[in-house]
Amino acid sequence: MHPVLRYMTESADDMTSLLGALVEMESPSTDKHATDALSRHLEILFRGLGCRTSLVPQTECGDHLRIEWGSADEQLLVLCHMDTVWPLGEVKKRPFRVEDGRAYGPGVFDMKAGIVNTFFALKYLTERELSLNKKIVIVMNTDEETGSRTSTPLITEEARRSTHALVLEPPEKGAVKTARKGGGGFRIEITGKPAHAGGEPEKGLNAIVEMAHQVLALHAMNDFTTGTTVNVGVVTGGTRSNVVPASSVANVDFRAVTRAEAEALVEKVLGLKTVMPGTTMKITGGIGKYPMERTESIVECYLKAKQLAAELGFDLKESSTGGCSDGNLTASLGVTTLDGLGAVGDGGHAESEYVLVESMPKRAALLARLLETL
Repeated sequence: MHPVLRYMTESADDMTSLLGALVEMESPSTDKHATDALSRHLEILFRGLGCRTSLVPQTECGDHLRIEWGSADEQLLVLCHMDTVWPLGEVKKRPFRVEDGRAYGPGVFDMKAGIVNTFFALKYLTERELSLNKKIVIVMNTDEETGSRTSTPLITEEARRSTHALVLEPPEKGAVKTARKGGGGFRIEITGKPAHAGGEPEKGLNAIVEMAHQVLALHAMNDFTTGTTVNVGVVTGGTRSNVVPASSVANVDFRAVTRAEAEALVEKVLGLKTVMPGTTMKITGGIGKYPMERTESIVECYLKAKQLAAELGFDLKESSTGGCSDGNLTASLGVTTLDGLGAVGDGGHAESEYVLVESMPKRAALLARLLETL
């Protein structure tokens, strides 16, 4: 057995214990007090490894945490997020538990197991007193699940200083992610003219009818052969059934595989025109995160990880996904990015969320080896 895997295997109980503690410390994206408590707890844990840490204060969400280990001119960037999609109190309904080799609890898979693996990878490097040719910078943000709006400047700054970015998001059935769709959204506002629906309907301009034209136009932009998708997810409008609606609003999500496709779609949407004379339309929004495209450097990094995994006794596959992560951001900056390095499990954002406990030592060992050798 490889020394790093032996170390992680012997630490398996401690890893599970820490995972339980982090799950019990709930951290909804929208609860600053709760996420602040977790960020401070993690700061103390990593300081115990001799890391240099700093909190990045926020007003709209929890404070982000920056962690630095080692010293060198070049750096490796590790990305984790502390926030979850679950509201405060969810853990009372579904407390952390381990059953039949699976660890359950809100946020266990997405992505507190990734934080645990990061901690133990660094713990291994610290206890072995290994000297790396690059320093390690870890950014743990508190707003990934809501789009990383406040943490993007921090991630961007660190990414531009880094040769690689390793993202501890959950894998896809064990496979790391070498490509992710990019995406964004639009808000479409239609203004018509109100009128009495029974007495003088001809004097009105029905904003909902105009919105229906736009919804059909947006739906026609779906191209499943290229992977470009457009979804009108929310539509509102009107006040009463006997009033011709003067306004309607739609919220639209879109995804694309390449930067070129994403930019072309934005141009199409912004170029939409009203169909009914007299109505007006306002469109806001655009690209939130550019795609993480499967570049040569990403493939090279994946093949290295695959080789390291084989040395640790398991096969590492690759995959792509339609979901976005902070890996989209680093990859779009040209930084070689490997995503989905977290623990194996399933059910992200679902009550069935779980992590395979036996996968955690293997994935932590892989992360440690990547940090050693990149």
